[in-house]
Amino acid sequence: MFEYFTGKNYVWNFAVVGALNSGGRIDEVDRACRPLLDIAKGNEDVGTVDFLNSWTAMVDQLVSAADDDAKKGHARTAGQAYVRAANYLITAERMQQAGTPEREATYQRCLDLMELSFELNDPLTRRVAIPFRDTTLPAYFTKPATTDGRPTPVMIQWNGLDSTKEHMYVSEHNQELAERGIATLMVDTPGSGEALRKQGLTSQVNSEEWAAACVDFLEADPTIDASRIGIVGWSLGGYYAPRAAAFEKRLALCVAWGANHNWGQVQRRRVEREGERPVPHYWDHVMWVWGETDLDAFLEMADGIHLDGVVEKIDVPFLIAHGANDRQIPVDLARRSFDQATNSPKRELRIFTADEGGAEHIGLDDLGHVSDFVANWVADTFAELDAAER
Repeated sequence: MFEYFTGKNYVWNFAVVGALNSGGRIDEVDRACRPLLDIAKGNEDVGTVDFLNSWTAMVDQLVSAADDDAKKGHARTAGQAYVRAANYLITAERMQQAGTPEREATYQRCLDLMELSFELNDPLTRRVAIPFRDTTLPAYFTKPATTDGRPTPVMIQWNGLDSTKEHMYVSEHNQELAERGIATLMVDTPGSGEALRKQGLTSQVNSEEWAAACVDFLEADPTIDASRIGIVGWSLGGYYAPRAAAFEKRLALCVAWGANHNWGQVQRRRVEREGERPVPHYWDHVMWVWGETDLDAFLEMADGIHLDGVVEKIDVPFLIAHGANDRQIPVDLARRSFDQATNSPKRELRIFTADEGGAEHIGLDDLGHVSDFVANWVADTFAELDAAER
């Protein structure tokens, strides 16, 4: 993995490479990071507000130039700049401690920039609200530019512990699927993104409830093929998505983008400082996500977040994509999901190596490489399902 900061600050380096592999420009990222070189030599939790301030200063310059382009009618240039600015802001916001005053305004600015970018440069994507309980799940919905006249297959995309629908959008996985004739519904599930930050929805073990809401929403859309609804989740979504596919039988296929077969076990390891953490201020973050206030109570609850006895219930095609050098989630957990998914009619374990790229957590060191593989697998599998029904 490319590591901008020297020393052992995995968490900051992971954030930087994520921004770069999600449409960031290296000069812009360098200008944001260069003032942080000395600060980054310390503990991963120290200096995160400095990180936000430095990245925000760079974003301010970028947005000012984009505003000028928009006024001149240069819609594409402005729209592309706005989405890069959103990428940088969501990267910096993700690094902040839960409850940091600057988080709310930063996230709202990110939402506003995303809407500007859709308006100017992406007519295929729109913001939607998925009915859920007495509220909604915020989402972005991308549809292909052209179809063959038939209803469109679709992938529900879920994020993980610390990412958002904005992270999913800037990864451009939705664009890869759209080029293959597949729509993408990128959802902030409870415990993530806007659902957590704006609505206070915390996470839960039984993710099939969210899946049912997403499928209900898609089934009501006449342009969508209700028999071809798949689901993909990355990072902690590698638990959420297989769990959903095991119990929500309207899903046609499932992808675990970073296997998370036993997330509770990983938390016990992290207490012992084994493996890397994804974000600074880690324990504050996970308890915010799950609505817990006591670490011992959280760990006891987390012991139940696993897929033992669950993936056996998946009876649709199932892809597990994992990095060989994943320093957050051991690769053995990917093998465990594969070994137990014995009722899937098409199960595949794809381990990405350092030689080819994509070897780190969710393949963030070469995200495009992993994204292409997943998109091709999904397109091929939908085609196989179609052929089998003819």
